[in-house]
Amino acid sequence: MRHRKHHGSLGLPTGHRRALLANLATALLTHGRIETTQAKARAVRPYIEKLITLGKAGDLHSRRQALAKLRYRPIVDRLFNDVAPVFAERPGGYTRMIKTRHRAGDAAPMAIIELVGQVEAALAETATEA
Repeated sequence: MRHRKHHGSLGLPTGHRRALLANLATALLTHGRIETTQAKARAVRPYIEKLITLGKAGDLHSRRQALAKLRYRPIVDRLFNDVAPVFAERPGGYTRMIKTRHRAGDAAPMAIIELVGQVEAALAETATEA
């Protein structure tokens, strides 16, 4: 039975999976777009959506919850200061997943996951300022 199983294990132990999702979310918030396997993209999508929703709340408790998930303060600051304001009026659906190709080495199906809207421009703008 699969009762109360809300996510796949990705074939990883719990700690490794949590670290993987945190690293993928960090990379996505840093670059605005990443290429990974379809399974990992499907796994990180709800993870990052919840983090952006926390960023939209903007209070101290939300910031601490995001820091517990991401574990890297500059990325949490970027989430709350740069990414969340772009999505202030959007009720959800902050990411887009595009299936791309099969990886040459093991034929794994790949996908690009990216933040929708004007986020790429905002992230590039803050990257040039820093």
